[in-house]
Amino acid sequence: MNKKVRSDYDLVIIGSGIAGLTFALKVAEAGYRVAIFTKKDKAESNTNYAQGGIAAVTSAGDDLEKHVEDTIEAGDGLCNPEIVREILKDGPSRIQDLIEMGVSFSSLDDGRISLGKEGGHSKRRVLHVKDVTGKAIEDALLNNIAEQGVTLFEHFFAIDLITARKARKLGVKVGGSADRVMGIYLYDANKEKVITVSSPAVLLATGGAGQTYLYSTNPSIATGDGVAMASRAGLSVMNLEFIQFHPTTLHSSDGDRFLITEAVRGEGVRLIDSQGKPFLKKYHPLADLAPRDIVARAIDREMKRSGAPYVRLDTPKIKGNFPDRFPNVYQNCLSRGIDAVLNPIPVVPAAHYSCGGIPTDLDCSTKLNGLYACGEVACTGLHGANRLASNSLLEAVVMAHRGAEAVCSFLGNRKNEKFTLPEWVDGDVPASDERVVLSHNLEELKRAMWDYVGIVRSTKRLERARARLRNLEREINEYYWNAKVDLSLLEVRNLVCVAELIVRSALKRKESRGLHYTLDYPDRAEEALDTLVPPLRK
Repeated sequence: MNKKVRSDYDLVIIGSGIAGLTFALKVAEAGYRVAIFTKKDKAESNTNYAQGGIAAVTSAGDDLEKHVEDTIEAGDGLCNPEIVREILKDGPSRIQDLIEMGVSFSSLDDGRISLGKEGGHSKRRVLHVKDVTGKAIEDALLNNIAEQGVTLFEHFFAIDLITARKARKLGVKVGGSADRVMGIYLYDANKEKVITVSSPAVLLATGGAGQTYLYSTNPSIATGDGVAMASRAGLSVMNLEFIQFHPTTLHSSDGDRFLITEAVRGEGVRLIDSQGKPFLKKYHPLADLAPRDIVARAIDREMKRSGAPYVRLDTPKIKGNFPDRFPNVYQNCLSRGIDAVLNPIPVVPAAHYSCGGIPTDLDCSTKLNGLYACGEVACTGLHGANRLASNSLLEAVVMAHRGAEAVCSFLGNRKNEKFTLPEWVDGDVPASDERVVLSHNLEELKRAMWDYVGIVRSTKRLERARARLRNLEREINEYYWNAKVDLSLLEVRNLVCVAELIVRSALKRKESRGLHYTLDYPDRAEEALDTLVPPLRK
């Protein structure tokens, strides 16, 4: 599918998950030149790993206000109610779009769509395709963009945005005084060189930053690239302290983590302790269907209390046929020596989702003219302090639809706009000379984040993390400005940047709310405020 890269496009999209693909499809349909750049294979994204489903009000027994209430309840007082209502009301229409694109949601014997129930939801409203919903949506979108003629380039890593401010600093004459996006530097991993592409509009759809932690449900590509690029371009980021740890990932002695979808508990499976006893009722009235932040902290507390390395999902007592309802989970467990029909599954929490990110309006626009953000990289106000299960795929398709309309309007006023861009200047030192240092830095970063910025935090732990990250940042930045770039160097650079932003955000929040629980401030503050962290030093 790869073709020769042009030097200019109307819209450049970074990332090939549900947000980027949906956005591309709608802008290309309006006749604009769209290119998607993804740093790995086109189907490698957090979307592809989303097992549970997509939440929307599609049944007569449910209504929008119930979905709004559940979302706000899960968000622990930090959701923007107007934003929540605006995004959720578009859900049914976007579900219909997906169906028309070829997504075949699981259905009942009578032909009605089968609806699952997950933690925090008061009604069954989660549409799914078995337990591979994200992959099914991604496949349908990839088929549609191919038919639309959208160009998708694999194995290209976005290094940095080129802005008017940056161009002026490098001696390039740029009209006007305002800052705006002019293009992007991209590393071609196959040819091992950096290219420069101009575009009046750039969409960041780079997903999350789960790889900042030692244990994560995210694929290896989730290195926070979009947030890091936005910060270096001068944008503040919001609410990054709210890292959602998925309560149930498969425990293994070698550190392998495989997500066990929350829909398993929606079908009646309970979490049990080392004695085989259910324990979540003492932590929340909804017990096993409590919001994720509560379940993750409860598991953490039970493990610390008993000294056990995991708790278990009592899958033999499921209501229904486990292999038929959850074939992907069943086969992955079986390949690791666990028959979930006969034996409970050992599980532990792992880093899963970033509820914060780049602040955007309801049209995906940011404070930087021409820059848009959509999906997990963005912070819209929908999730608040804790994301309600299966709201992420919904947010991505709804916001991509809204954002695409805004970009088309933006581009309509900038036809045939041309930019003169500063060329890339590489370093002299071969990156391979410091490969060992890079791997050690990455290991130290992940361990520090896991140990000090995890499910339960304290000011002392956060300060320890910040001290270690500052040393890593100095080493990486010194090396970056002297070395020839490669994929490993670029990813570690971004991970250090995002990790520091997360720690800064956590230190600013003097309370416990949602996914941020600190021993020094165990109570929730009366006023719910967002956390804004200014851009890091360049």
